[in-house]
This record gives sequence, C-alpha cells and structure tokens, in this order.
Amino acid sequence: MLFHLSIDADEPQHVAEVLAEIWGGDALPFPPVIGGSWMAFANDDNATMIEVYPRGTELHEGEDGGYGVIGAPDRRSATHFAMSTKLSCEEVLAIAEREGWPAKYCRRADKFGLVEMWVEGVRMVEVLSPEMQREYMDFVTVANWRAMLAVGAPVKEAA
Repeated sequence: MLFHLSIDADEPQHVAEVLAEIWGGDALPFPPVIGGSWMAFANDDNATMIEVYPRGTELHEGEDGGYGVIGAPDRRSATHFAMSTKLSCEEVLAIAEREGWPAKYCRRADKFGLVEMWVEGVRMVEVLSPEMQREYMDFVTVANWRAMLAVGAPVKEAA
C-alpha cells in the first residue's frame, strides 16, 4: 500500500486543492519540506495523501532526514499516479475542464477505463471512478500480468 507520494507543480496549493476536491478530501500546507508545499488528503482509513512541492524541488539526504531545495524547474517527468475518486467520469472531466487541464477518458489494454488528466498540462494523473476501480482491480493482478507477458505483450521502444 502506498501512503503518500510527492509531485511538483507550478502552483502547489492550487494543485493540492484540486486533487483534494477529486478525493472529497482536504488540502493543507506542508511546511516540513520547503515553503509553499501543500498536501492533498484523501481523508480515508489509510491516511492517503499527495504532497505537492514547488516546481523544481529536489529532495536531498540530510542528517535529520530528507529536505527540499529548489533545483531546475523542469516541467515534465516520468512521475505519474492513479488515484481513486467517488466522483463520476463526467464530474472529473468537468473539474479538469474548469482548471484548463487536458483530460480525456481512456481504456488501458482495453481492460479498464480511466480519466487521463494532465495537471497543469504536464503531470499525468489517472483518475478512476468507482466503476473504473472495479475494472482496474479485476485486471491488475500478478497472475494477469504474468499471463499477458507470457503471450508476448508488445514492447514500446523509446523515441
């Protein structure tokens, strides 16, 4: 189980507020890492949260634990995540449209659906409604993954 993860954003407070809205949770400041960091809480039984740092924050090892510094403000990375919501696909798409964030309904491997939402136009977040979550949980298992690999799942080469 993941308890939390972190991403960076141009507007950490706003991004945390929107992600918390999708969860039906709360957004609060997160001062331990670097000024301007925020957290989106799911308010679930697992204390699930997303930490949102100012764009370009780098985590470094310190004597008393990790700390953040602002590094290069790269806007794209391989970091993405899938999150659940109680909202419908249409409600998530409406939130993304309101924010001006690209979003669309997608199917992965023609096995489960999700809303592919691009936070601030650069960070992919996959949002799964209750129906999509059931499809995801039915498909994403070790046994199903092994079966897919056994029949030679296509490999995408880097561009």
